[in-house]
Amino acid sequence: MTAVTEEAAGPTIVLDTFADAKDAYRSKDLRQALYDEGEVVMDGVLVNLHGREHRDRRRVENRMFRRDVFERYERDLFPAVTEQTLVPYLETGRVDLVHLGHELMLNLSALTAGIDRPLGTTEETTRLYDYNAKFIEGATMAHYTGDKAALSRDIAQALEDWDTEFLAPSWALREDLLAREAAGEDVDVPHDVLATLLRHRDELELPRHVIRREVAFFLLAGAHTSATAFVRSIDHILGWLDQHPSDISRVRDDALFVQRCIHETVRLNPSSPTGRRIALADVTLKSGLHIPEGATVVIDLQAINRDPAFLGPDAADFDPTRTMPQGVAPFGLSFGGGMHVCIGQDLAAGVVAGSATDPDDHLYGLVTGAVRHMFGVGVRRDPDNPPQRDAATVRPYWGTYPVLLGG
Repeated sequence: MTAVTEEAAGPTIVLDTFADAKDAYRSKDLRQALYDEGEVVMDGVLVNLHGREHRDRRRVENRMFRRDVFERYERDLFPAVTEQTLVPYLETGRVDLVHLGHELMLNLSALTAGIDRPLGTTEETTRLYDYNAKFIEGATMAHYTGDKAALSRDIAQALEDWDTEFLAPSWALREDLLAREAAGEDVDVPHDVLATLLRHRDELELPRHVIRREVAFFLLAGAHTSATAFVRSIDHILGWLDQHPSDISRVRDDALFVQRCIHETVRLNPSSPTGRRIALADVTLKSGLHIPEGATVVIDLQAINRDPAFLGPDAADFDPTRTMPQGVAPFGLSFGGGMHVCIGQDLAAGVVAGSATDPDDHLYGLVTGAVRHMFGVGVRRDPDNPPQRDAATVRPYWGTYPVLLGG
């Protein structure tokens, strides 16, 4: 049922059917508005752009989100990162999944964003982790329950400090490589967001502050969304194994099954529980629903992805063996749709498997690989330390999730 409420700024229309949501995502007259409150870190970044500006930047950035780049991350770079990150925790036999997920995915997102860590020390990584945590708070500002003005000031200062310590030297290195490449030298310019933006900054007319926010956004998005999916997937799989203990062999040995677990987790727990758009003109959806200019459109992804009329009476249950309706992705609409479909979808969650999928040539996604690795090292709940929800946000995040390893 579509809900309409009237506010001073215009009506708010809530979409809760798959057809209306998919149609809305495809409308060029509905502007992305989910991150309007987080402009301190989100103003001018790809996900907030609209129209030609969005198209031009997305076309440029798509050049680094190619299958060959994904294969290098998934098969060559990230398995080693996962093993290295886990070493100290395997020695102690325990870890907090929330911390581990952000640490692990930060290592990946730093590579894709183009942020170097020349010292390679734990202290350096911890500082980058702390900066990124601030950026994440900025992107999710709309759901913050504290003093938003104070938080915005803190984030602005964090951006300046992060720029000095991490972005500026990474920028200088890539500028030098690009200059040498232009002069005819055979140099290896990284395939990352920062290098891509610097290569095309004149074409896109990108000032430094926009590049800074864009790189910060890719850093936070890669770390945050994948980290939350990592924790939630392990939680769901542990619950599934409580009821289906014989499936432990599938979790350890069948990568396609684990990928389905990731997709089912993402369906039930979209990174943002809602999408939000502002109508730039009158829009009429195929269903006949009229959206007037100036209206706010809220896409209720939690309701849509769990709609029993659409997916059956068990729609709210975690079931990696579920068969989705024809034409519907296994993760529902959690990655969005239309022009703003998540650019890193295949990198994080892999390519959707079909009936002719070759397991040896398939891309399973980085979250799938990390989750499989955790079950390979014996992850299980800590009976003396139950997980706790994060009380600082209205979003359904885990605040802590202690687990035991090995044994």
